[in-house]
Amino acid sequence: MTHRSRTQRLALLSASTALVTAGLLPSTTAFAAPPHRAAVAAAVAAAAAPTPTPAPTESPAQSVKTTDPPTGITAELPGKAKVRTGAVPMEGDSIDARVYGVDTPDGATGFAVYDMPGDRIPLEDALKGFVDAYSLMGGGNLTGSNVRRTTVDGHPALDATLTGKDGAESMVGSIRFISDDDHLVMAVTYGGEENEKALDTMHQQLLDSLRIP
Repeated sequence: MTHRSRTQRLALLSASTALVTAGLLPSTTAFAAPPHRAAVAAAVAAAAAPTPTPAPTESPAQSVKTTDPPTGITAELPGKAKVRTGAVPMEGDSIDARVYGVDTPDGATGFAVYDMPGDRIPLEDALKGFVDAYSLMGGGNLTGSNVRRTTVDGHPALDATLTGKDGAESMVGSIRFISDDDHLVMAVTYGGEENEKALDTMHQQLLDSLRIP
């Protein structure tokens, strides 16, 4: 992938989901980020909060248990997470969002936590926001398909398959949104189409390890 690392794009997409869903992007150029690190900060928030330090511990499977400190939400990631955080404006309010992402040779995987009741945004709208953000930021096109409702430990959840283009590269991935009483949680994995099998395995490991207290 050129210009931006996969985890940078993961952070941009994750943090912008609520913005797009709420219809708060003023124009399609607002998130058309140039290929440098400053774009990430601008996309996450006008004034980003200090980056929290996740609490990693090695597991027998060589993955890293990553904890979102404010909530205690955890997941096993295939390496030490890059963390981006910011305040996302939404409907006259400000919502804190934290994104934990890891690059691998096959793609990127990670999870995001939004500090708002999960039912504040319908899960289908959250998926649409994620998909819309991809093209709004000049990343090509992205489509969510095979959308299905499920539950995770009693929490409403939504799964979908992602396909699209990033420049000339064909992309595939998977995404899950989970509605908690106090948070909206997103888990996403994506990368080049040629690595689809490895990405599916990586995403399943992410879902199996994700814990919401």
